[in-house]
Amino acid sequence: MSDHNPGLRPWRDIARRQSRQIMVGNVPVGGGAPVTVQTMTNTPTFDAKATIDQIRRCEEVGVDIIRVSCPDEESTAALKQIVRAARVPIVADIHFHYKRALEAADAGAACLRINPGNIGSEARVKEVVDAAKANGCSIRIGVNAGSLEKDLLEKYGEPCPEALVESALDHIKLLQDQDFHDYKVAVKASDVFLAVAAYMQLAEAVDCPLHLGITEAGGLIGGTVKSAIGIGNLLWAGIGDTIRVSLSAEPEEEVRVGYEILKSLGIRTRGVKVISCPSCARQGFDVIRTVQALEERLQHIHTPLSLSVLGCVVNGPGEARETDIGLTGGGAGKHMVYLSGVTDHTVQDEDMIEHIVKLVEAKAAEIEADMTDAGHPEAAE
Repeated sequence: MSDHNPGLRPWRDIARRQSRQIMVGNVPVGGGAPVTVQTMTNTPTFDAKATIDQIRRCEEVGVDIIRVSCPDEESTAALKQIVRAARVPIVADIHFHYKRALEAADAGAACLRINPGNIGSEARVKEVVDAAKANGCSIRIGVNAGSLEKDLLEKYGEPCPEALVESALDHIKLLQDQDFHDYKVAVKASDVFLAVAAYMQLAEAVDCPLHLGITEAGGLIGGTVKSAIGIGNLLWAGIGDTIRVSLSAEPEEEVRVGYEILKSLGIRTRGVKVISCPSCARQGFDVIRTVQALEERLQHIHTPLSLSVLGCVVNGPGEARETDIGLTGGGAGKHMVYLSGVTDHTVQDEDMIEHIVKLVEAKAAEIEADMTDAGHPEAAE
């Protein structure tokens, strides 16, 4: 029930922009590789234990790459321990201080997030590039509407797509002049229209991988909506190789939202895709609380599968036919369970959540076993 058949449903297909591939540690970015999900730690980096603990929580929800801020020497000193402990590549976030970039590269960072124009002279840029080459680091050029160069603001009068793209191209040239090509680029803005327009222009001008994000998007709800509109718009157009959802929320929430955006577009399918109704007076059980409980209980499932939870028989049977497991509300606390789209048995209110969790776990194990038998051990993706 989870399979996507491009020949059957061409209106679901996304033609991805062709970009060259770079490596962020052992994770490929661009060149047809899966779109990766990133986040950023918010603990003091010099507190290695707290930072590692937060990284571990992000790894548990599926993060592919994690960025760590390195504002001072104490932070880059802790980075070596953090890199060793992390199971995913670490990107060192560098602003202005080129020596922090040198230290981070030596500490094992897989990627350096810099604005080459902020690093200083050409000689300093060369030092950073040489350190990246020597340590196998890629570089992420991060252009942000809130910190555009003064000459570009004077030229254009305000942050605009053309200004962001020109800034990105200027920074790219600094790296290319040093014969460095393992870079990806972001042109972020908090304004959705500005960010999307800038990314679309940049996608036409360069062949490098693009890192998507709506910066300073806001809190969990508002930021999720803005990010879904902006990042989703670009991904739907085939633009983007890696994403970071910027929320005033814990990093784990950024990862969850990032995956939900990708799942909605069929780009990545990690974990359980829940289809549920908003509920109404017809509901045979408390849909809202049931979905909340199931989402919480099923976070440990990485295998892609679908679950429909609908409160009544108006749309419940139809949605259940399209999902791996379906639950439709009935009368007198007795609800219908569907397996692979077919009515199978009923369940009572008091047993419902525990029963559905067990069914999902069993289905996930079945799917993983089938994929392993077929020679695809990467069942969780």
